[in-house]
Amino acid sequence: MKKIFSGIQPSGTPTIGNYIGAMKQFISIQENNQCYFCIVDEHAITVQQEPNKLRQQTKSLAALYVAIGLDPKKSVIFIQSEVSAHAEAAWIVQCNTSIGELERMTQFKDKSSKYEKSGVPTGILTYPPLMVADIILYQADEVPVGEDQKQHIELTRDFVNRFNTRYGNGNILLTLPEVSIPKSGGRIMSLQDPMKKMSKSDSSPKGYVSMLDEPNVIRKKIKSAVTDSSGIIEYNTEKKPAISNLLTIFSAFTHISIENLENKYKDSNYATFKNDLAEAIIAVLEPIQQRHNELLDSGELDFILDEGAERAQKVANKTLKKMQRAVGLGRKR
Repeated sequence: MKKIFSGIQPSGTPTIGNYIGAMKQFISIQENNQCYFCIVDEHAITVQQEPNKLRQQTKSLAALYVAIGLDPKKSVIFIQSEVSAHAEAAWIVQCNTSIGELERMTQFKDKSSKYEKSGVPTGILTYPPLMVADIILYQADEVPVGEDQKQHIELTRDFVNRFNTRYGNGNILLTLPEVSIPKSGGRIMSLQDPMKKMSKSDSSPKGYVSMLDEPNVIRKKIKSAVTDSSGIIEYNTEKKPAISNLLTIFSAFTHISIENLENKYKDSNYATFKNDLAEAIIAVLEPIQQRHNELLDSGELDFILDEGAERAQKVANKTLKKMQRAVGLGRKR
């Protein structure tokens, strides 16, 4: 069995892009692997958050994890900040990572550009080591992510190779993780700008569908999604990026191949296509939303998270102690 780790920030309700790009994979992955699914709330505070809202969003995401089909009997579901080893291991990672490596991270460049240089929060530069710690603590063999997260896995691999070489004395202390990206749907684009990734932080709510959007909201957003003037429903990312994006979403929610969708709608129009797409999304999301609402403030969810944190802590502490001994921390016993 492979060990799998994945974490999502509770900085807002996940979009269908998050669902297709990462969360949807989790259901089948948990069947034959040892999986650790984490709500990475410590990552969320790299930018200022309203405390009570962050706590609510953290529980909501945990409820969504279970609602989409994650089974706490098969997977470990937990909140990052409830396992202290994450922050402790991140310090060791930081001390073995250069500033140059962190400044080259694409997301640092994007996020820091929104601030005056003197006002960039340190966490925006140093959160990648925390992500590295998240992965290595569970000796993850594989990390399912969207296309935009590949660079973080590369950083993790570089750190693992460096750490094993520097401190391992010929032994492998940390597992070298592989990245897992879905064959299709790994990068879902904005409904309003098909050249930009779909994001829950988009300034226009019309650009994304949230996993908790009500059916009528979903219908309106899909109806207003940009297309083009040709009226032809075909997949061509260069000439028809907007329709190609909608076809990718449609295929992900129905398990119908893009080629079969093209054939089905070759004599149709955009209005009919969009209407059917909206209903396909709603058919998947409605039962998830119902289960989410049942779990949100329940004792069942608290039990799952308490048990998950306990199980995660045992595994993470074992790796942390190994890292601490390797770098010389603590007394020799």
